[in-house]
Amino acid sequence: MTKSKWLSKLMIALSLCFFYLPIIIMMVFSFNSSKSLTSWNGFSLRWYEQLFRSRDVLSSVWTSLSVATISTIIATIVGTLSAIGLTKSKKVIREIILTFNELPILNPEIVTAIGLMLLFVFSGISLGYMTMLLAHITFSIPYVILAVMPKLRTLDPNLTDAAMDLGATPFQALTKVMLPQITPSIISAALIAFTMSFDDFVISYFVSGNGVKNISMMVYTMSKRINPTINALSTILVIVITVILLLVNIVPALAVKGKQNEKISG
Repeated sequence: MTKSKWLSKLMIALSLCFFYLPIIIMMVFSFNSSKSLTSWNGFSLRWYEQLFRSRDVLSSVWTSLSVATISTIIATIVGTLSAIGLTKSKKVIREIILTFNELPILNPEIVTAIGLMLLFVFSGISLGYMTMLLAHITFSIPYVILAVMPKLRTLDPNLTDAAMDLGATPFQALTKVMLPQITPSIISAALIAFTMSFDDFVISYFVSGNGVKNISMMVYTMSKRINPTINALSTILVIVITVILLLVNIVPALAVKGKQNEKISG
């Protein structure tokens, strides 16, 4: 093996250590029996027990799950229908709307957060759970459109027209012809939207009111003081996000493989 290959592998290994070693250390010390964040004193689940006894933590978990679930459902429906509508639009209109759709993705989160906060304040809407939910729906929709559009571009536009010529209503053509073909993309878009919502901090911090916190905000609050339960909470958060990201990659692949097996067996 050449020297350049050894060097490239070394750089990759160092990069992986830089990114993942702190996370691994945090996860290990979440099982530490003492309050020390630097020395290991034995295995214990005391911080997880303390974590799940905290009403504030349980409230933040419920807020994160409910907001992420509701915003994902709404954003997936609206984003998918918007993407389908864009494929039927004129090219100029489609390109203009897609350009504007990318702005929230390219903008720094702090810009989006301040913009949404000012919008709610000027509209006279009290900051709280509902404003957090509306904000999460708003920033999730562009990701759904971006995830669904590539698959829609590969579909034959004549299929829905043929279905309607054969007597199907537009709704039947949508649900029985188009949606089954883009289901893997819709699932991926939904998982991405859920991950973005569940993991969000910046936007949630600016648009939520007093007494409303999601998990990311709770982690931020706990990080201001030495509290080992933050390791337990962060470990759970990392595991949840990792599982979701694995599903994002595995579910579409399994769906494609299932279709291939159906074609072979058929």
